[in-house]
Amino acid sequence: MSKKALVFSLLAATGVISILALIVALAFGLVPGVNVPWGQMFGVSTDEKTVQHQIKVAGGFQVTLFNDDVPNARFMAVTRNGDLLVSQPKLGQVSLLLADRNGDGESDGQRVLIDQLKRPHGLTLFEDWLYIAESDAVGRVPFDHSDGRIAGSYQRVITGLGDTGNHWTKTIGMGPDGWMYLSSGSTCNVCIEEDPQRATIMRFRPDGSNFHVYATGLRNSVGFDWSPKDGAMYATDNGRDWLGNDFPPCELNRIQQDGFYGWPFANGDRVPDPDFGVNGDAALQQIIRDSIPPVFEFPAHNAPLGMRFLTSPEQPRTYRGAALVALHGSWNRDVKDGYKVVALHWNASGRIRAEDFLWGFLSEDRETVYGRPVDIAEDARGTIYVSDDYAGAVYRVKAGVADRGAASTVTSKRPPISAPKKPLAIDGDAARQGEQIFVRRDCMRCHQQLPLKGLSRRYTLKQLADYFDTPTPPMPNYGFSNGQKRALAHYLMEREIQGSGQLEKMLP
Repeated sequence: MSKKALVFSLLAATGVISILALIVALAFGLVPGVNVPWGQMFGVSTDEKTVQHQIKVAGGFQVTLFNDDVPNARFMAVTRNGDLLVSQPKLGQVSLLLADRNGDGESDGQRVLIDQLKRPHGLTLFEDWLYIAESDAVGRVPFDHSDGRIAGSYQRVITGLGDTGNHWTKTIGMGPDGWMYLSSGSTCNVCIEEDPQRATIMRFRPDGSNFHVYATGLRNSVGFDWSPKDGAMYATDNGRDWLGNDFPPCELNRIQQDGFYGWPFANGDRVPDPDFGVNGDAALQQIIRDSIPPVFEFPAHNAPLGMRFLTSPEQPRTYRGAALVALHGSWNRDVKDGYKVVALHWNASGRIRAEDFLWGFLSEDRETVYGRPVDIAEDARGTIYVSDDYAGAVYRVKAGVADRGAASTVTSKRPPISAPKKPLAIDGDAARQGEQIFVRRDCMRCHQQLPLKGLSRRYTLKQLADYFDTPTPPMPNYGFSNGQKRALAHYLMEREIQGSGQLEKMLP
């Protein structure tokens, strides 16, 4: 290993400065295993043509573009009325997508259901409550399923959750035992956590009482669900970075109370971690031996996120009881991998087999990224929804052979929104300050590969400013002040509008 690569690996292993290590190494061009889908930083667009000709689905199903205007679409929940709730953490909001009642294959409309939240991620519906997992709290609000409206005030039932570091998202779900479960990822790539709630799955009663840690050693278990066959809880887990293209595997774990699943001391099937698991201490080696290995291993860096067991009787027989898992896709390997949805099938002896279910989000040469699946939802009629935070889209998958005639009528028109977007009012002085920040931080070094386009369509000025609080790696969080965030947002918007020749119309 070269001296530069060795220095980088030491920096990356600390976790606390992993983003800094990545940026430094990118600047010097000495990072093996970095192949970033750059469009993740500000989003790309998709349309029905892309879906028809690029995205493929398993035999016996058809896929259509349900909605292509949901920036940063993450986790979902289906209401009793068939509408779809989607979290958008970087916009601080949850949106409601109306079900397709006119039969054109698209959502009949959308509106923001609730906003001004702190990075909302996981969603679950229980009785007449909508539960929302924010980055530092869990809240609930009365929800009217009949008309998709909030029916009361929002209240936080769990507060004080840690949300610093790398994995700030929280995912929530209601178990068959009547408990609420909540996952919280690690602060780092690999480290000894100071917060006992990080890298865990926790649980509590629906009113927020009896809150406690349920399982530990889970680096970043973003998705989880319960098997309809035996009621067991399964959770995806993202393996650590910087140990090569093909190690360690990402994991599917069968979660049990008080179980320890290895991180940060072991990876995969109890393989000692080179940074925290090989010091020769007998007690540590016993901890590794006693840790619970995964029941299934995904390829390294595939980043499994949301998972959903299919329970609707409308599904084809071979898919009833199967689990769909969204593989968000790699960034820490030389050749991209993942970027698809796979189906996991259990045989009679419990052995798990994986097969592609929804793919085409990555080009055949494994260079161009069209989308990054995040979560899966299923309604009572067997309609499957897949969210995509890269393209800001939601796809609909249904059993049956595609009706080509019907598909040809689908257009790329966007569903109506609740109110027209206010015109941008660019502040020239703020924009000039933002330009200085842009130059001082040498932002063009990365953005030569990632042209900044479509920002005004996807963000308001405030939303773009707020983005800098939760940027997508490898862009670091520079800790900008409110004034600096505002200035940079105004500059980026002005820059885009100048390029389109529309600036004069936007100035106040």
